[in-house]
Amino acid sequence: MRNRVYNGRKLELLIPASSLEVLKIAVLYGADAVYIGGEAFGLRANAKNFSADDMREGIKFAHERDVKVYVTANILAHNYDLEGARQYFEELKEIGPDALIISDPGMFTIAKEVCPEIDIHISTQANNTNYLTYNFWWKQGATRVVSARELSLAEIKEIREHIPEEMEIESFMHGAMCISYSGRCLLSNYMAGRDANRGACTHPCRWKYSIVEENRPGEYMPVFENERGTYIFNSKDLNMIEHIPEMVSSGIDSFKIEGRMKTALYVATVARTYSLAIDDFLEDPKKYEARIPFYKEEIGKCTYRQFTTGFFFNKPTEETQIYDSNTYVTEYKYLGIVGKKNEEGLYNIEQRNKFSVGETIEVMRPNGDNIPVVVKRIVDEFGHDMESCPHPKQQLFIDLGIELNEFDILRRKEGNKEMA
Repeated sequence: MRNRVYNGRKLELLIPASSLEVLKIAVLYGADAVYIGGEAFGLRANAKNFSADDMREGIKFAHERDVKVYVTANILAHNYDLEGARQYFEELKEIGPDALIISDPGMFTIAKEVCPEIDIHISTQANNTNYLTYNFWWKQGATRVVSARELSLAEIKEIREHIPEEMEIESFMHGAMCISYSGRCLLSNYMAGRDANRGACTHPCRWKYSIVEENRPGEYMPVFENERGTYIFNSKDLNMIEHIPEMVSSGIDSFKIEGRMKTALYVATVARTYSLAIDDFLEDPKKYEARIPFYKEEIGKCTYRQFTTGFFFNKPTEETQIYDSNTYVTEYKYLGIVGKKNEEGLYNIEQRNKFSVGETIEVMRPNGDNIPVVVKRIVDEFGHDMESCPHPKQQLFIDLGIELNEFDILRRKEGNKEMA
């Protein structure tokens, strides 16, 4: 069990998981807690999400390693959602997660009635911007409130000074930012008929926009001086890896990573990097400062947009937006997760992207090691040797010339197959 304590407060690194496989990766690569969605009532309806059986297995796996699991039920509910929510909370009562993440007072009321023994955390979606709001939810029985992303660290410190000592503050510290206030958006509903506040956002904030004058139909004028048009709502990603001291000293209890639709490689990379950074800072702030270039390099190895510090230090300017593109930067390709070894000494993986015999790839381990290796052999599930593996999700057995561990992650640097 990780013992992360600062000035008497226990700190938590909270990592997202889109599936049972990713939950296990989050647990092993540094999470103190993992948040997941069930098959209903969460704000990531397009994520894989968890069946009841997967949820049970995931909670068991996490609890065996002293890691907590929180379940999102943070939609803004309509009347027709309420009866189903009651049934869902009855099921969660039997499954036994450590907390429910809720934003809607109606959903909160049902959860308190059905499963009062499960802690409730108030979602950022509830617009939690001041200490009176925090105290309101505390009096209702919530144990934690997730700060609105519009808050500065100075405001969070002031909240800490005005709420009960035992009440917990959770804040996002890395990941995609929403253009709308605390994530409440009607743009997707209006443009695509899919309600962002019920988990079906189509992310129209990432689309390209131009102006059309009513007497000149078909004549598109850029909103911003740029030959490619503009993505006027497209935010950079939050990244606080260089500001661990400020985050820790602000009074935040739980540092949250965004990304319930991300890959295992993304989750492992971000979880491991922030875990190492927090531990290094708690051990010795000078050690943390000296390793900042390493943390930045590691964070850059997962898929990301350009980075920002959001609202934490001041109100964002236009520099927080990305006007010329809606694309991600992908420096490393996710190849697969190492499974068990067979009688031949080959390791099983479910392949995610193509790689070939003779190619140099990298083995990523939870302890921070990155090991370059050459692919010696690839064998399919029928025992046939292969020069490459072009079909995603194919079951393979591989020899990389070294002993591997279950849950090691394989990745490849893009555009450089001779990685040192």
